[in-house]
Amino acid sequence: MISMKNKKKNAFYAQSGGVTSVINASACGVIESARKHKKFINKLYAGKNGILGALNQDLIDTSYESKSAIAKLKYTPGGIFGSCRYKLEDYKKNEADYDKLIKVFKAHDIGYFFYNGGGDSQDTTNKISEYCSKKGLDIQCIGIPKTVDNDLPLTDCSPGFGSVGKYTAISTLEAGLDVKSMCATSTKVFILEVMGRHAGWIAASSALASESRQNPPHVILFPEVIFNEKIFLNKVKETVSKFGYCVVVASEGAKNKNGKFLADSGLKDAFGHSQLGGVAPYLSELIKKKSGYKCHWAVADYLQRSARHIASKTDVEQAYALGSYAVDLAVSGKNAVMTSIKRVSDKPYKWKLTTVPLKKVANIEKKMPKNYISTDGYHITKACRKYMAPLIHGEDFPSYENGIPQYTSFKNKKVKKIKI
Repeated sequence: MISMKNKKKNAFYAQSGGVTSVINASACGVIESARKHKKFINKLYAGKNGILGALNQDLIDTSYESKSAIAKLKYTPGGIFGSCRYKLEDYKKNEADYDKLIKVFKAHDIGYFFYNGGGDSQDTTNKISEYCSKKGLDIQCIGIPKTVDNDLPLTDCSPGFGSVGKYTAISTLEAGLDVKSMCATSTKVFILEVMGRHAGWIAASSALASESRQNPPHVILFPEVIFNEKIFLNKVKETVSKFGYCVVVASEGAKNKNGKFLADSGLKDAFGHSQLGGVAPYLSELIKKKSGYKCHWAVADYLQRSARHIASKTDVEQAYALGSYAVDLAVSGKNAVMTSIKRVSDKPYKWKLTTVPLKKVANIEKKMPKNYISTDGYHITKACRKYMAPLIHGEDFPSYENGIPQYTSFKNKKVKKIKI
């Protein structure tokens, strides 16, 4: 690719929103690609705690990190530079943050901006791109997708989802075997709560544990399907009667007929989203009260999105490729786009890299299609299985020592602040 720029510039990269087990693989792709483009990129600075790193001029100089430490990022969960939940206001209403950003970018000669995150993060990248364009600033802004929820539009899947799906399916399979072993004299119902505020992709992935509905998960609760207490309880009773036990996988975003979350705590996060308080214990108490069954429940929470030890190889490869591709695009002069995955075939699963305009993905959620949910509303269809199955394929284990995965650590050397 040939650069549209005439002057060598520095680059800025940051991670945003809830981290995943493979977001650092994208960071690895960005850093390694930036080092290859020495003709166009001088240094790659990372923001400490996402966009806050730029706003507070809290920058990390990645040039101090060794090649081996960077390579191990592909196997390390969490966010190596720290992440954040911070929503930029519309610059037409409040330019304060944008003014800070531009001053920092100018002070540190930043000509490339890479933001790694979900829908809110793509919105941030889009706003910054528009503002830079408005001010006539030559800064290439590229979004890099990430979200365990798999709810970003215009990409075959979101990096982070494949690994969460693999973890969820395996957990459902293993916990199901445990409950099946004890159901004659002990627990009859096990409920696994998974992430997914408005989209049921993670809950759906639990169905990859088995191709038969006779095996767990027996019941899946999706945000896209209105929760009906009576029908749900009857479904649980029927399952226990038929198999001796019932495994339920519930999305945290399950809602009642009034559109209210079953586990709404009444609190909001930094992006204005409802904080959910636990649908699994709610369902457990409901089942015990109405049916008298002994129940156990678990909330996967951070465990599901940080489980790098059982990550999907496909997911790791895509996360890395999308990060690397973002740099290639930026030095070629591309701007205001998000790197994306396009499915070429299902069997064998083949994909290629492409781009989509930031304005078409910012703040837009991709929910489960109706044809992916079974007619009774409690399971997935063959079409959904066909879509999801390839995304959890392959293993890419980290190295182990004394039985523990060996993850990387960074110096995270701070860049000296400049008075602005």
